[in-house]
Amino acid sequence: MTTLIIEDEKPAARLLQRKLEKLQINVTVLLHSVEEAIEWFSNHPHPDLIFLDIQLSDGLSFAIFEAVEIKSAIIFTTAYDEYALRAFKLNSIDYLLKPIDEDDLEIAVNKYKSRVPEKAPENPSLALDFEAIKKMLTNPFEKNYKKRFTLKIGQHLKVISVDEIECFYSENKGTYLHTFDNRDYLLETTLEVLEQELDPAAFYRISRKFIIPLKAIKEIVVYSNSRLKIILPTYKAEEVIVSREKVADFKNWIG
Repeated sequence: MTTLIIEDEKPAARLLQRKLEKLQINVTVLLHSVEEAIEWFSNHPHPDLIFLDIQLSDGLSFAIFEAVEIKSAIIFTTAYDEYALRAFKLNSIDYLLKPIDEDDLEIAVNKYKSRVPEKAPENPSLALDFEAIKKMLTNPFEKNYKKRFTLKIGQHLKVISVDEIECFYSENKGTYLHTFDNRDYLLETTLEVLEQELDPAAFYRISRKFIIPLKAIKEIVVYSNSRLKIILPTYKAEEVIVSREKVADFKNWIG
């Protein structure tokens, strides 16, 4: 049995690899991004089994399946809420919540083995409806998204509604929100966490450094290297650029 891990964080991937080795599962390849996975699948025979992290550094892993037809069986490794996991149980081998419990991992592996007694890469029973899963993950009616932020400023607390926010950005290992009245506030979180907490219909992560709301886009300018430049009402500290790999998805987002 050939096995592959696609996991955002390299330490987490190596830890999962060691846990699988205890179960006599040999992991042949470790991948860490959508771009890396697409390139690998385009040039190598596909494995029997994939352990797949949903949220990768450069986007949702479902983008892999939009670019390459994958016939391998999938076990998801994810930090997503249980409401989604219950709904998807019918569509995949299994889902493992992080941090991955070794007993749960063994159960998932045994479930895969029971469904695939012999190598059958095109077994129709292993087919996954990735588009349906993707839609449910981004369905705003299934999740209560963040509506406000409460910030401590000196001895005072300040409440900022998401409607007041012009953008979120990272700088010098810190995460900030910038408001329409041209003020910046330091947050005790990361863009990765914010990306999951904010309504995807209203906010979009255009790059590793910025998350912007649709209502804040003043102008979109064609930029070098097939990228886009976003003009915001008051934020002028640096250029706000849509990264090249996100341009197509960004265009779909803005409609």
